[in-house]
Amino acid sequence: MFVGSRKWVVLAATIWIQAFTGTNFDFSSYSSELKSVLQISQLQLNYLSVASDMGKAFGWCSGVSLLYFPLWVVVFMAAFLGLLGYGFQWLLIKQLISFPYFLVFLLCLVAGCSICWFNTICYVLCIKHFPANRSLALSLSISFNGVTAALYTLIANAITSSDDTLYLLLNAIVPLLIAMVVLFPVLQQPQPQPNSADMIRRDSLVFLCLNVLALVTGLYLLILYSLSSSTTIARVILVGAGFLLLLFLFLPVIVNSREWSCLNSAACYPILNSRFNLINLDGGRDDDHLHKELIENEDNYLKGSSADIVREKCCFVNVLLKDQLKVLGEEHSTKMLMHSWDFWIYYMAYFCGGTIGLVYSNNLGQISQSLGHDSQTNSLVTLYSTCSFFGRLLAAAPDFLNRKIHFARTGWFAAALVPMPIAFILLAITGSIEALHVSTSLIGLSSGFIFAVAVSITSELFGPNSVGVNHNILITNIPIGSCLYGLLAALVYDSNADSSSRESIWLRKMTMCMGRKCYLETFLWWSCISIVGMVSSFALYFRTRHAYDDNFARNTN
Repeated sequence: MFVGSRKWVVLAATIWIQAFTGTNFDFSSYSSELKSVLQISQLQLNYLSVASDMGKAFGWCSGVSLLYFPLWVVVFMAAFLGLLGYGFQWLLIKQLISFPYFLVFLLCLVAGCSICWFNTICYVLCIKHFPANRSLALSLSISFNGVTAALYTLIANAITSSDDTLYLLLNAIVPLLIAMVVLFPVLQQPQPQPNSADMIRRDSLVFLCLNVLALVTGLYLLILYSLSSSTTIARVILVGAGFLLLLFLFLPVIVNSREWSCLNSAACYPILNSRFNLINLDGGRDDDHLHKELIENEDNYLKGSSADIVREKCCFVNVLLKDQLKVLGEEHSTKMLMHSWDFWIYYMAYFCGGTIGLVYSNNLGQISQSLGHDSQTNSLVTLYSTCSFFGRLLAAAPDFLNRKIHFARTGWFAAALVPMPIAFILLAITGSIEALHVSTSLIGLSSGFIFAVAVSITSELFGPNSVGVNHNILITNIPIGSCLYGLLAALVYDSNADSSSRESIWLRKMTMCMGRKCYLETFLWWSCISIVGMVSSFALYFRTRHAYDDNFARNTN
């Protein structure tokens, strides 16, 4: 076993946690059944999805818990929250017990807390054990949150392919089983080791190989999912998926073994050097020297060309550059964060971008049903989940391409938002199954990239040590956006259901709308909102690119 191997065991544990705890992705798989059992309207169903997302508003509780309890205790607290929230929902949907609507709302809230707690645990583990390559560790780990729906669909099909309520039972039990599996690596965490240049190069190669394996895993699930309708075939595919996930435990050992000749090959150095570091590992520069260099860089910037000076006289540019970020990695307290223009622009970009993608996935069941593609719901959920996985995996691209293509991470964030309005406009134009598949893929890729890269951006802009608190403050936009965007969709849906009530199937308060009109206005509104998010993301890029450029210049000197 090579030196530092235990940290790779911890990384494998975070991958397994993420792969089986992204339970919010399969809401659409059982939402129609839940709506039918509770006899509720689309608006009331929307509030339940909002309740699940509201769990993210309490994500700071997990960070506080980590200050007072051992990590393994917090892991099991997260697992039991999921067991409680999803377990009682399963009993309810099987009509073994009965709850008023308000208690079901609270159960969804508790289940949402479970997801957020697991995510925070993985963030802390990745940042602690991979300080020099934390963005690579985070993007790799977070990406597997996107395959949960595909894995749960395989498990459900391997048991029975006719019971959609099984997803709730899996949501309750599987995370608890995974918590037991990862208990040993969590208890046996290695002490952080100093990062030598040689170790960072080796780690970069390991991350490259792990990302290739992750890509293979995603393609495996995407390509073979369509064959999993048969119970026997689903079991075979599930075994293969389990084998690929197990390889993440052994691949780092293989890569770092003495027989791996590439380690001694000069041809590998360009790949090994492809990394992005915010921390000066040698400790050779003190704060005074760093700030002196920053002042000099700022002076050089202000003494730029006359064209730049003319542009700075523009009122718009002055507003754009107000309180501009000067250095990456500076720790921000909560008070500093609240007074940062960059944070609020970042908040708006996330609120009008990635959050809409999540709300779209929550409504995917009703969208496919209204367009007459009810039988395609599970397939669309898996497509969104898998494309979200690929999007999250692509979040590692800035680190691997940094030496050849230097581009601020906030620029990648802005570019990832471009497909979002295109997808919603396409959905508004046509309701064909092909357009639904293409748009779902684009939204999954876009939102997945945003979810993964956002953690690294938060760490870079507002400090790595404060990321557990600061990122949970950022994602408070998710329950807010889920409420507002979901409310918009539900009001449009129910209003069109009312206007076509004679053609709809009614069960007491339950409403069902059929046709493109059910979501047409919603898609148009969502496309406009996502354009606002795209504009905000480009504003964030222009405000932060000089800090990224200065950081890149320091790391290459």
